[in-house]
Amino acid sequence: MILVGHSYGGAVITEAGTDPQVVGLVLHHCLCSRQGRVGELTHQRSAARCTRASNPATEGRLSFLDKSKFRASFAGDVEPEKAAFMADSQVPWGVEALVVRSASRPGKSKPSWYLLATEDRMIPPPAQRSMSERAGSTVVELAGSHAIYVSQPNAVVALIKQAAQGAAAATASS
Repeated sequence: MILVGHSYGGAVITEAGTDPQVVGLVLHHCLCSRQGRVGELTHQRSAARCTRASNPATEGRLSFLDKSKFRASFAGDVEPEKAAFMADSQVPWGVEALVVRSASRPGKSKPSWYLLATEDRMIPPPAQRSMSERAGSTVVELAGSHAIYVSQPNAVVALIKQAAQGAAAATASS
């Protein structure tokens, strides 16, 4: 089984990736957890683009991207109408997710492939490079935003196919 994660999903799949049925990980411009805070490299930059949810019961714990900054921050290479729809349809996310402590280390024990989006304004490319190196990932760099899965879905599919072939080859040789 290959697990695929985007953005915060990378932290999720690096934890789930310890399952023996998992043979590889595909991380597309995401947070690779390490023993520590998953958002330590990105939180300050991302927070500047966020608005706190206005529900008093969740004050300070939920956030969403400011709609006026959404396209520039998240989906710069997505058509304006589609990016506007994405901004309108987002739901608040828990800011505490960025400070969750990880119990495991990424990659290293399982092969991983990392799609590094060089124009990502949510997870800065230098942070992506650091996390992908730490995970020991095979890296593919593409010019694209945080929403590259919308603007260039074929590139994401190609990386998943590459990972499936690479994991199958690694499994066959062991």
